[in-house]
Amino acid sequence: MNKKLRVTEIFAILLGAIIGWGCFMLPGEKFLPNSGVFNTSIGLFLGTMSIIVIERSYRFMMQKNINEGGEFSYILQFLGKKNAFIVGWFLALAYISLIPLNAIAFPLVFDKLSPGCLDFGYLYTIAGQDIYVGQILVSLIIILFFMYFNIRGVKQSGTVQFVIISALVICSISVVIGMLFTADLDKFYHGYVENYHFDFGEIAQVFAITPFLFIGFDAIPQLVNDMNISRRKASNIALITLIIGMSTYILLNFATALAFTPEELNGVKWALGEGVMKYLGYGGFILLIIALGGAVSGGINGFMICSSKLLSSMSKAEILPKFLQHKSKHNTNIYIILIVSLIGFIACFFGRNVVIWIVDMCSFGAAITYFYVCLTTFRLSEKKSEKIYSLFGLVFSLIFCLLLIIPYSPAFLSKYALIFLGVWIGIGTIFFIRLLIKEKHEKMVKNI
Repeated sequence: MNKKLRVTEIFAILLGAIIGWGCFMLPGEKFLPNSGVFNTSIGLFLGTMSIIVIERSYRFMMQKNINEGGEFSYILQFLGKKNAFIVGWFLALAYISLIPLNAIAFPLVFDKLSPGCLDFGYLYTIAGQDIYVGQILVSLIIILFFMYFNIRGVKQSGTVQFVIISALVICSISVVIGMLFTADLDKFYHGYVENYHFDFGEIAQVFAITPFLFIGFDAIPQLVNDMNISRRKASNIALITLIIGMSTYILLNFATALAFTPEELNGVKWALGEGVMKYLGYGGFILLIIALGGAVSGGINGFMICSSKLLSSMSKAEILPKFLQHKSKHNTNIYIILIVSLIGFIACFFGRNVVIWIVDMCSFGAAITYFYVCLTTFRLSEKKSEKIYSLFGLVFSLIFCLLLIIPYSPAFLSKYALIFLGVWIGIGTIFFIRLLIKEKHEKMVKNI
């Protein structure tokens, strides 16, 4: 049992997967320009409450003695391989794509400390972003760092994660408090309060991406065999991390708004960072850098753990190649960790803008997963309360999906995100056909 994860380590892995790059960058790039302070907060609150309702179906799932692999194992057990493949394929996309997103963001930490220090070895420009050898090297180093700890075992990575997330939480709170006491509150009032109006479209833009923002909460079912606590208690930890994650997004968005009005955000590369430097000076900026470093590191580590568990389960179900089940002397899926790390590193060559197009699909993939979990729970549950929660979870999952794929929706996916989604579905179709052929062959052999 001494190799099992403690409460603090489980909490850190979940929170690290929830609070990532987006918590620090989205306020200036998406939230404030598109939805302001209050509509963003409403969207985050409604989205979080919807995820909490969906989590009740996850709590039911956890009681069904599923193995690691989480949602994939649950759907496999009760709906069969075909449906499990769909869930696993979209969930793998969400987990794996978030690794390079956080790794690509890590060079920003160095760039803010010493602007331009990584702008050496120019390679090319893609999607409007210059790609440099220096930036790629930093991303590679951070991926290799967490690859090493994950190969050493989930216990090792859980301990590292706790240290990282502790620094993240402490520094984030310190920055928000400092901004509240030093920023110009009158400017904030005139920029966001005086002319505020409730706007469904602005709220929907934020609401629709909450599956992407909070997908980390489902790390719990991926860790069922590594926990030193009951599954019900683990579910309660997931709820707590969702609330903390929502609060962190709202507070850092508020801190950014204290520094810039919507009009002033045009041309600002990193609004929160520049605002903190302006009002809190170098000391406050160092705290923010520590928090950002903790967030992106926690995201890489958390999703590397989840990817390893998920792909291992898909391999055991013979949906992915069997060699992926190979274990190292530390009892970790070494080939999976190496492959996931390699994919993350290759993605770094395409730059942040391209990776963001891929990540935009994560909300859709996560919503598909939520739908399947809630559907399965609705079919299996006997208690009226569980039926009601899973039914509402089904509705919320469908709303998330429709907001992203219906044309003219305020949260409709970009053209490039839709292209990547089509490519991912196309690749998945090839594996799905392979699965069907294999099942048909096995059935024929059995009949003979």
